[in-house]
Amino acid sequence: MTKEEMAKLVEQSAELGAQKALRNIGLGSEDKDLLTDVSELRSLLDSWRSAKRTVGKTIVQALTTIFLATLMAGAYFNFKQ
Repeated sequence: MTKEEMAKLVEQSAELGAQKALRNIGLGSEDKDLLTDVSELRSLLDSWRSAKRTVGKTIVQALTTIFLATLMAGAYFNFKQ
């Protein structure tokens, strides 16, 4: 068997394996909505990542605001006396 034949055999095997794996998880090539499904999944993941970033920023902002408000209240009561 030549290198070219071996490479072609490996490529065909890899393609068949990938197709079988996609069919096993319900994303077979016969599914007409496959591209839409994958696009929606990517959009959902992007939304999830964005939500995580937003929550993280909001928590940091809230903690910073509480810390600064506490410092201001302490300074106010310290100068009031």
